[in-house]
Amino acid sequence: MADKNQIHSLSQKYFTKVVGIRQHLHKHPELSFNEFKTSEYIQKQLSEAGIAFTTGHVKTGIIALIKGKNPEKKTLLLRADMDALPILEKNDVAYKSCNEGVMHACGHDVHSATMLGAAFILNDLRDQIEGTVKIMFQPGEEVLPGGASLMIGEGVLENPKVDKAIALHVFPSMETGKVGFKSGMYMASTDELYLTVTGKGGHAAMPADYINPLIVASEILLEINKRFMIPGALTGTNGESVPTVVAFGKIEGKGATNVIPDKVEIEGTFRTMNEAWRDEVHATLKEIAKTVALKNNATAELRIERGYPFLVNDEKFTVASIASAQEYLGKENVEELPLRMTAEDFAYITQKVPSCFFRLGTGNKSKGITSGVHTATFDIDERALETGMGLVVYLSLKELS
Repeated sequence: MADKNQIHSLSQKYFTKVVGIRQHLHKHPELSFNEFKTSEYIQKQLSEAGIAFTTGHVKTGIIALIKGKNPEKKTLLLRADMDALPILEKNDVAYKSCNEGVMHACGHDVHSATMLGAAFILNDLRDQIEGTVKIMFQPGEEVLPGGASLMIGEGVLENPKVDKAIALHVFPSMETGKVGFKSGMYMASTDELYLTVTGKGGHAAMPADYINPLIVASEILLEINKRFMIPGALTGTNGESVPTVVAFGKIEGKGATNVIPDKVEIEGTFRTMNEAWRDEVHATLKEIAKTVALKNNATAELRIERGYPFLVNDEKFTVASIASAQEYLGKENVEELPLRMTAEDFAYITQKVPSCFFRLGTGNKSKGITSGVHTATFDIDERALETGMGLVVYLSLKELS
């Protein structure tokens, strides 16, 4: 039986250590699939705590095991990601990134430190665990194809077979001490769009001699805008409302004031929450591009890089986790979250086993800690580490009891 007072006490005991771990990771960030020193540091922490692990999963990934009583009864997976972003940090703190142009601006340092803290506590309480806790430190959450999918391919959900999974993510717009949950569908699938429009280049003063791909590309974007870039949900294949985002953030046509280029390249994103609708939109986008280009005697090729699936929280498991979080933190500190059109590669795991992905409040308005993720001034109120590791332990013990 999970004793919340004991867990609170152990979270306080390990708090300073975990803050130090987080600050070390923040100071030494590494980009996706290159988390070699990060992995070595996490391995060192696990070794010093006497926690068994294996390494070399997708090069830098780690799988730790904490076996309790009856270790074959049930296995719970805890997941942390390790990679940073290509952002130049602007914070003036002692633990500021020393790798110029690389920063833990999405909180993966927090995720790894929190799960290490949870591992320390669960290892101390392993005689209370009915089953096994498997902790996954994964590379490359930020870029396709996603480290979670690759670790699944290498068998992270087997040997021992995972029954359920938990992960968390920093939430800077929520005050530290609070957490948020959403049962059922929570986050969108994500696909990358690469559109190339080819016309015929020439001298800008001689319009009869060229086919301007910039104009054709603009018309394609306007047609897509009419169909998909509208507020709210769109009607999917089966007539239901499906949250949908199609957005383009980059356009490049290497001409000049008096030079019409041969081609234009455009990049964007597509996000939704229904797989049949996802496939239908892929086909529609390609048809729009082809039709508009053909009408203008140009060509258009749309390459779609299929990304993460939608993230779905198992309703029964999440409802139980919400009740446990309320027990541990108090009802006033547990919030219900809305759908998000952002994406997360933990979605691959939620598609395989019943999972719960929750948000950890890391903001503090009174201290000016309000910057969002993926910004150069992102930081956290480090008291969130105590909240996070304690709650992960409480949820784990409630599940494995």
